[in-house]
Amino acid sequence: MNTFLQTLRNLGPVRLAAMGVVALGLIGFFVYLMTRLSTPDMALLYGDLDPKDGGAIVRQLEEQKVPHQVNPEGTRIMVPADQVGRLRMVMAQAGLPAGGSIGYEIYDKPEGFGTTSFVQGVNHLRATEGELARTVGTLAAVQQARVHLVLPKREMFSRSQQAATASVFLKLRAGQSLKREQIVAIQHLIAAAVPQLEPNQISIIDDRGNLLARGMGAGGEQLLQANADEKKQAYEQRTTRVIEDLLSRSLGFGKVRAEVTADLDFDRITTSSEIFDPESQVIRSTQTVEDNNESTDRDAADPVTVANNLPTAGANGADASATSRTKGARTEETVNYEISKTVKSHVRESGQVRRLSVAVLVDGVYTPVPDGPPTYAARPKEEMAQIEALVRSAIGFDAVRGDTVEVINMRFATPDAEFADAGATFLGMAKEDLFRIAEMLVLAIVAILVILLVVRPLMAKAFERSGGADEEEEADRLLADHSAGQAQLTGPGALAQDLALEDAQASEELEQMIDINRVEGRVRASSMRKVGEIVDKHPEEAVSIIRSWLYQET
Repeated sequence: MNTFLQTLRNLGPVRLAAMGVVALGLIGFFVYLMTRLSTPDMALLYGDLDPKDGGAIVRQLEEQKVPHQVNPEGTRIMVPADQVGRLRMVMAQAGLPAGGSIGYEIYDKPEGFGTTSFVQGVNHLRATEGELARTVGTLAAVQQARVHLVLPKREMFSRSQQAATASVFLKLRAGQSLKREQIVAIQHLIAAAVPQLEPNQISIIDDRGNLLARGMGAGGEQLLQANADEKKQAYEQRTTRVIEDLLSRSLGFGKVRAEVTADLDFDRITTSSEIFDPESQVIRSTQTVEDNNESTDRDAADPVTVANNLPTAGANGADASATSRTKGARTEETVNYEISKTVKSHVRESGQVRRLSVAVLVDGVYTPVPDGPPTYAARPKEEMAQIEALVRSAIGFDAVRGDTVEVINMRFATPDAEFADAGATFLGMAKEDLFRIAEMLVLAIVAILVILLVVRPLMAKAFERSGGADEEEEADRLLADHSAGQAQLTGPGALAQDLALEDAQASEELEQMIDINRVEGRVRASSMRKVGEIVDKHPEEAVSIIRSWLYQET
C-alpha cells in the first residue's frame, strides 16, 4: 500500500489529472457502448400523425411503460420492433389514431335532456363526414381525407328542394396519384352513403390544388371518359407487356425489350341510317268499292192530258212517246303495300387505333466458357423472322392502316456489380443485421485501439517515470551515506584507508544501479540524464567516486 501511495506521489498532479481524464473517457465510452448494444431496435409505429392523436398515443405508451421515441416534429413515433404489431392492436382497440376526424363515437357520450334538434343534426352530420373521411383515407394512394356535406333542409310548404352536394379534399401520398376510375368510385361511395346525393354533385380536389372531379352536374359519360393521354399510355403499356411476356417465355427473362407508340382516334362518331328495299313488298291492306245504277228517261215533248195520267195510260199508249234507259257499274280497289325498311344507329367510341409502331430489341445468345466470361453470338435470321411474326400476331398488325414492326438483335449491356440486387442477404441475415454487426465490430476495434495506443503508453510512461524517481532517490541516498562516512573519518592514518574503502563500496553500489550495459533505447538516455543531474547536484561526491575508480584501476 505504501509503495502504491509513493508511486502516486511520484507521478505528480499533472500526470494524475491526465490519467483521470483518460479513465473517465474510457468509462464513458464503454457506458455508451453497453447502452448502445442494449438498446432495442426501434421501428415505426405510426407516421404523419395529427398532434392530438400523437399526444393520445404517447400517453397510452407511457401508461404501459413502453420505451418510445418521438421525432422533433411530433409526427412519428418509434417503438421496439418486436412490439409494433401488439401495440397497433392495442391502439386500435382504444380508437387510435382517430385521423383528426370524429365518427360515430361522438354518440358514445350520453346527451343531456336539453340537447336541441339543431345540435343533434350537426352531430349526425359530423359523424357522417368523419366516417366517410376514414373510409376514403383507407385507399392506398390517400394519406388523409376530409369530407364536407351540404344537406339542404326542405322548408315547409315549399314545392322545390335544393339538391344535396359534397366536396372532398384528398391528401395524396408522395409519388401517388388517383386514376379516373378511382375518382369515380369515391364519388359513388359517398353518394351511396348520403340520401338524395348524386355522384355528379360531388367535387374532389387534392392537396396540390388539382380538380379531380367537377361536381357541377356533369354527366356520367363525362366523368367516365378518361383523359386522352391516360388512355394512350395505358394502351401502349398493355401492348408492351403483352409482347414482353410472350417473348420472355422462349428467350428468357430480361432478354427482350419492347416499345409501342400508338396513334389513337379520340373522335366519338354517331351514325344513323334508314334503308328501304323496294323488292320486298308486303300487302298491308286492301279496300274494294263496287257501285251499280239503272235509270229510265221519257221524252219531255208528250202533251200533258188526262188520258196520259190515267193508270192505263201506259198500256194503251206505250208506243205513243219515246223513252230511254241507262245502266252503270263501277268497281274501285285500293291496295296498300308495306315496303321493307332498315334503321341503323352506329356509335363509334373514342380511342380507336389509327396506326401502331412497335420496336422490339432482342438480346443474343451467350455460350458459357469454362475459364472465362460467356461468349456472345447473334441470333440467326430465321429465329428473328419467327419473333417478328409473333409480334405482328400479338398486336393485330394491319398493313392497310400503316402499322410498322421492327425487331432488332443487339447485345444488352451487363449491369455492374455495384448495382447488384441490394435486397440479397448474407448467411440468412438482412442488411440491417449486417449493419448492426458491423457497427459493433467498429466499436470494439475502436475500444481496442484506444487501450493499446492511448492507455497503455500513458501507463507505461507513468511507471517508467516512477521507476526513474526511485532510482534518483536511491542514488541520492547512497551519495548522502558516502558523505556521512567521509565526515565520520578520524585520524590521519586511517583517513586514506577508510576513504578508499568507503569510496570503493559506494562506487560498487552506484555501478550496480547505473549499469549502462544493461540499459537499452530510451531508458539508457534517461539513465544518463539522471547521472548528469546527480553529478551537478553533488560534485564533490562524484569526484571522490571517480578517484576511487582510478585507484581500483591502478
